Amino acid sequence: MSDGGLIQATGWPRRWFRLAVHVLVLLAVAWGVRRTIASALDQLDDFPWHVQPQWLVAAGGLYLLGMLPMGLFWYSSLQAMGQRPALLPTMRAYYIGHLGKYVPGKAMVVVLRAGLLRGRQVQMSVAAASVFLETLTMMAVGAFLAVGILCVWLYRYLPGDDYLLPLAIGLWLMSGLPTLPPVFRRLALRLGVARGDPQIEQKLQGVNYPLMATGWIAMAAGWLLLALSLWAVMRALGIEGLHPVADLPYYTAAVTLSVVAGFLSLIPGGVLVREMILTTILGEIYFGHVVQIPLAGATALSVAVVLRLVGLTAELLLALLLYFVIRHAPRATPTEAD
Repeated sequence: MSDGGLIQATGWPRRWFRLAVHVLVLLAVAWGVRRTIASALDQLDDFPWHVQPQWLVAAGGLYLLGMLPMGLFWYSSLQAMGQRPALLPTMRAYYIGHLGKYVPGKAMVVVLRAGLLRGRQVQMSVAAASVFLETLTMMAVGAFLAVGILCVWLYRYLPGDDYLLPLAIGLWLMSGLPTLPPVFRRLALRLGVARGDPQIEQKLQGVNYPLMATGWIAMAAGWLLLALSLWAVMRALGIEGLHPVADLPYYTAAVTLSVVAGFLSLIPGGVLVREMILTTILGEIYFGHVVQIPLAGATALSVAVVLRLVGLTAELLLALLLYFVIRHAPRATPTEAD
């Protein structure tokens, strides 16, 4: 057999294996998404509601827009660590990768993002490390905002829910400490990022305090847009007496604390954890004391469920568009990948 025939013969098993892995990943994501949708729809059956579709569309748009500065920080992190992906493929991988959070264990986010950047002058282990940096920074900023808002705006309402502030502080420490540049660099080396790259320590020096300051600004902007997405969902359900600027701290506290707690729970999509905390802050504090509407708890739960469905639908539609419709130029042969 010629050398070309041998290479072709040995290449087939590898291609079939990669195809099988891709199929399994898609099936896992599809299962996670279906499970999340089914759970949300089951909860909605208990509530009478009247929807204004234009506000649901606005909520979905604000949700996706809120993730944009976070994705840009991920791109900046890759650049800071010596990787050279193009911006559009990076953002494509970022948005598609969000579907991985609906699969148990959260690891699928890393698999999807790093896999979609494979062969684009990106070292896979560094890409994985950058995903953790971006995600933990997002959670740290969210928890920090929650702590500040609970202390300044919501403190008088906390005696009935005195676990919220300690929870926010604990989540802030858990997610924030690993993002301190010296700590992150040490953790990255311990987790094996240095494999096959003798220059990795120099690349990790790019994770510094100026980069993290940029990340905190980007994440704060993203969280505020996600909070406005919550406001749009409430408008879609016809809730009156809402003030998008004056009441923004309440929306921000509800979104940040619920999402961060849901993420660190490791439950796929933070199911039930997010709804519990969102319902507590909206129902018992915002609807109960600020807006003072009847059936505050039931209304808050319906808002939480619709918010999840809006976010999931927006993520799914954009991911399908980016994956199947929007394609980029063939990948360059990397000099450092793998």
